[in-house]
Amino acid sequence: MNSLEKGIVIKSTGSCYWVRKADGSVVECRVRGKFRTKGLRTTNPIAVGDSVEFCIDEKMDKGLIQNIEERRNYIIRKSINLSKEAQIMAANIDQAILVVTLVSPRTFTQFIDRFLASAEAYNIPSVLVFNKIDLYDAKQTAELDELVGIYQKIDYECVKASAEAGIGIDRIEELTRGKLSLLAGHSGVGKSTIANRLNPNLDLRTSAISDSHDSGMHTTTYPEMHPLMNGGYIIDSPGIKGFGTIEMKDEMAHYFPEMFAESANCQFYNCTHTHEPKCAVKQAVAEGRIAQSRYNSYLSLLNDEDEDKYRQGVD
Repeated sequence: MNSLEKGIVIKSTGSCYWVRKADGSVVECRVRGKFRTKGLRTTNPIAVGDSVEFCIDEKMDKGLIQNIEERRNYIIRKSINLSKEAQIMAANIDQAILVVTLVSPRTFTQFIDRFLASAEAYNIPSVLVFNKIDLYDAKQTAELDELVGIYQKIDYECVKASAEAGIGIDRIEELTRGKLSLLAGHSGVGKSTIANRLNPNLDLRTSAISDSHDSGMHTTTYPEMHPLMNGGYIIDSPGIKGFGTIEMKDEMAHYFPEMFAESANCQFYNCTHTHEPKCAVKQAVAEGRIAQSRYNSYLSLLNDEDEDKYRQGVD
């Protein structure tokens, strides 16, 4: 075995990891035996964005990952296969960019809010990109304006975009410059098309929407980090159908910024904002200062409703 080297994981298949060294070269690595991070039970203990130490096994002509450096942050979701375990989507990221669409396919607000709450829980700033605006009719455009108003009011950056038409790409380019960004969303919302706009040399595969299910077909199989022309990097993630959250129930209102701000005025310090008298959050909802859709999302998370309810094609 050679001495330890350092690098950043840029692609993961769950069994193989590609690690980029400081000189730009990439080494295919594996993990020897069982590897678990402290205090976090996950299906993928090593994620794209992780800083790792590895050595070269000359017999295998591959690297063997020995250590993971402490993470600055990470974003996780419930594993699709093992509901009691978590799946790390990315680590050490500067921001999460959630790409959503109101048509072809439709992204529902419960999904958006679940994602945003999870990002808040791990101190990751989020950006909302509303893609495919060139396909919206008058009713959908009005809905778009309403949603943008809701999220801008609580300080989320919102970008109206059409990756196909090149609309909004300049703003996304500005937001990703010099940063490591996770690009997330349902299959078919245009993540790969946006990535290709930001760096045409990537030539990532894109696919049409299924007419029968109004949903995208997976073109990104594994999460992978790609360089951009602006000095930033994006992690293009496989399409997310549902988004469950992990162990957030006790402090759920903390991850809805507008509710957390109002909760200081509740009669009880441990108010759940569901049934208590003199609840400032419920009052704010009644007066329209907190969006009803956001409050509904909060209740669904608090009640730990099945994430299947918020998958594509289900309102």
